[in-house]
Amino acid sequence: MGAQPLILVADDEPRITKLVSIALSEEGFRVVSASSGAEAVRLAEEYRPDVVLLDIVMPDMDGIDVMRQLRETRSVPVILVTAKGSTADKARGLDFGADDYISKPFHPDEMAARVRAVLRRSGGGAPVTGVLRFDDIEIDLERRMVMRNGELVQLSRTEWLLLQHLALNAGKVVLHTELLTKVWGPEYRDDIQYLRVWISRVRRKLGVRPGESGRIRTFQGIGYLLNVDEPTGESATAPSGARPVAAAGLVG
Repeated sequence: MGAQPLILVADDEPRITKLVSIALSEEGFRVVSASSGAEAVRLAEEYRPDVVLLDIVMPDMDGIDVMRQLRETRSVPVILVTAKGSTADKARGLDFGADDYISKPFHPDEMAARVRAVLRRSGGGAPVTGVLRFDDIEIDLERRMVMRNGELVQLSRTEWLLLQHLALNAGKVVLHTELLTKVWGPEYRDDIQYLRVWISRVRRKLGVRPGESGRIRTFQGIGYLLNVDEPTGESATAPSGARPVAAAGLVG
């Protein structure tokens, strides 16, 4: 079958699966397609794809239920395809661990870019070590685990990569463009609203109440800072008060 990444595309609209299959094939990916949720589960078990593209709305089983079944046997990256403006569906999918989402109608180049970005994230990188502790949070960079009040925090792959990059730069303002490029890839470097969605999700996982910034401070128009050794505060407007944290914040 070759060494190129294999993508499973599941959508009950034949024109969509055909469009996506052609676009991804032209980008050098191998593609298999499914027209229903049940078929997607079967093909995923048979072919073990590198990434799965799932339409949320399918007649027999919606994309989120398919994703939950797939994750019972292996941690395959999933991109959900949603109707434009279906914010509730996006949020529900991300809650269940989707790696990314894209709204219809989409451009084939955008779809291919998102697949490449998810593949980069799932491939991992150089190992990092150390444990960062603040308040009731413990971030174990080597084991890729986050604990809150002694309980494991369930993070998606994307949520972890975003928090990891902030933790590795704790006490420093990380630019929007840097976060987007490091976590998602250079194609995303200007998508500030997309970054805000994921920052909000990470804050919620860390126990921050809606409307508050918690330890992840916002520097409007600039970036974000993980503040681990000072009292928490609301969003800032300039990075003049930011400073690197002492090494004591990172153990190991």
